Amino acid sequence: MRNSTSIPTLAVVTAIMVTGCSGGARKSAGSTGAPVLVAPAAATNVPVQINPPPVGHVMPYSTVTIRPQVGGLISRVHFQEGQEVKKGDLLFTIDPRPMQAVLARDRAQLENAEIQFTREQKLFDQKLVSQDEYDTSKASRDTIAATVQSDELNLSFTEIHAPFDGQTGSLQFHEGNVVKAPDDILLTINQIHPIYVVFAVPEQYLPEIQSEMRDKTLKVSAALQNLKGPSPQGELTFIDNTVDMTTGTIQLKATFPNENSVLWPGQFVQVTLTLSELTNAIVVPSQAMQTGQNGEFVYVVKPDLTVEERLVKTGVTYQGGTVVQSGLQAGETVVTDGQLRLAPGAKVSVKGSIQSAMAESLTNAP
Repeated sequence: MRNSTSIPTLAVVTAIMVTGCSGGARKSAGSTGAPVLVAPAAATNVPVQINPPPVGHVMPYSTVTIRPQVGGLISRVHFQEGQEVKKGDLLFTIDPRPMQAVLARDRAQLENAEIQFTREQKLFDQKLVSQDEYDTSKASRDTIAATVQSDELNLSFTEIHAPFDGQTGSLQFHEGNVVKAPDDILLTINQIHPIYVVFAVPEQYLPEIQSEMRDKTLKVSAALQNLKGPSPQGELTFIDNTVDMTTGTIQLKATFPNENSVLWPGQFVQVTLTLSELTNAIVVPSQAMQTGQNGEFVYVVKPDLTVEERLVKTGVTYQGGTVVQSGLQAGETVVTDGQLRLAPGAKVSVKGSIQSAMAESLTNAP
């Protein structure tokens, strides 16, 4: 069954006085009718969301642990802790001089092996040396050539570059430290643009989530404490391939662009997953709903300022409002406060108007 996020009541749509002239309403205030607050039933679009909103945690889009591929002395660190780096940025320089010396030696050996092989090849063409001698000379040259290639690769490893755009963590080794390859961890980099939010929902929502994802991208928002400005917006991008049997939940993952770095790895956030939207739904303030022996009902104010007890069928709740699936029409007036004094046919007097932000909240909802 669909449900939605129920957020503490902001208030109700600006109360209307009932059908008729305002003068008549003011006149009724002095009558013996029970004083009540009222509000109109409004037709609006309402998002259908997971209720209660799950708590998720923020995870980096990708994480890499930087380790040296050759050992040696760290001669330079090219960044500050916590700095954002771009793919390819130089992070560390390991003293290249030992590698350069090894490379120079092996290149000299390769040059000599090339000379020896050229001589052996001429003698072999003249049939003055055996096939074994020729093959031995060629293998020696090829072995030293491979060694030089390995030396060149090791020399390139003395410069360590960022593998992707990301945020650097704390330095584990500083300039002057000697590091051992590949055991020592120099640094961890987290990719946070984009970033993941991982959360779990009851397995009962799985069929609807899968069905809705076939037709469209599901929107997800993340709410943080003390956040100034709009909540970060993302999209559902992953459904786990198994339900957790111990909790009866399925893990989901949403991807957020996180362009302003509002989300940070390790944070806990309140997640709002929007499954669909009800169009032109009849909505009344949730405090108008009453429960009786025959089910849920509302008190509807009639033009003669008497009330009618109306059975209704309700749906989702959102931003302090409840969707009425049947039993009520848009524009009808319901009692939102003072129901305990009422009975069917009772006379009422409207004691005042309540200013509300619910209509605006529904209109501007993500």
